[in-house]
Amino acid sequence: MQAFGNVATEPVRKVSKTTQKGYYEFRLCENQRGDVKSPTWYTVRVMKDADPGLGKGDFIKATGKLKVDSYLNREGKPTSTLLIISFEAVKLKAAEELQVAKEAKQEAVAA
Repeated sequence: MQAFGNVATEPVRKVSKTTQKGYYEFRLCENQRGDVKSPTWYTVRVMKDADPGLGKGDFIKATGKLKVDSYLNREGKPTSTLLIISFEAVKLKAAEELQVAKEAKQEAVAA
């Protein structure tokens, strides 16, 4: 799957408890198209130990596998998050960002 959106938190390096390999994790806000105005939030795990070079506010494309991460929150209630296990998360240049926005506008007009 691919998600286009803005990095909402600074990427943080973490280490897997099972494999002891490093990865980077951050939150991504994807703006909706068409009639739905509320954004979709994802947690993105870039499964490389190299700094992805992303910062809060960057417009990116994250490519990977979508999963549901279920856990108990601080109050002990079951909750879930959309998780992208990413093999690619790249910052888009201004021209690419405009192209994505143009395609979204065309989809909204067609719907």
